[in-house]
Amino acid sequence: MFLEDLDSGEAAALSRSALGELFAAHYPRLVGLAGLLGADDPEDVAQEAFARLQGRGRALRRPETAPAYLRATVCNLVRNRRRHLRLARLRQPPPPDPAAAAEHVVLDRESHRELIGALDGLSRRQREALVLRYWLDLTDHEVAEAMDVSPGSAKTHIRRGLAALQRALGGASA
Repeated sequence: MFLEDLDSGEAAALSRSALGELFAAHYPRLVGLAGLLGADDPEDVAQEAFARLQGRGRALRRPETAPAYLRATVCNLVRNRRRHLRLARLRQPPPPDPAAAAEHVVLDRESHRELIGALDGLSRRQREALVLRYWLDLTDHEVAEAMDVSPGSAKTHIRRGLAALQRALGGASA
């Protein structure tokens, strides 16, 4: 049965149900993705991605592409938010350091501190590629799709990011 075959009430109920299932299955990982990509408000970013998916309605032709759409939306929202914040900071004096969010406190445990510092030192694209590839276990093709680049570019960002991480962590260069 297709959404077009249903009356609007049935389609809305179906989409709410499907959206609820997607939310339950993917929200925690999307919050983590946003946090690792440097969002200052990862929960808001993940919620905004779901709101945009819901607003898309029938424009999403294949429901199985919804998780990829959500990942790409989170990447774009974080990218836009960081760009906006960077410009806003240039226009005003720096604010005092805010208290770290609970998610960041957990990530800052001694065993992760050095890795997180090295990730912060990478370019935005390298950090995105490594987080998508190794934290979310996406394929190179899925990383490329989420970053809106070619698979070859995604592989290059991953390779260069790994080499930069290895140098930053004191390993032999790749």
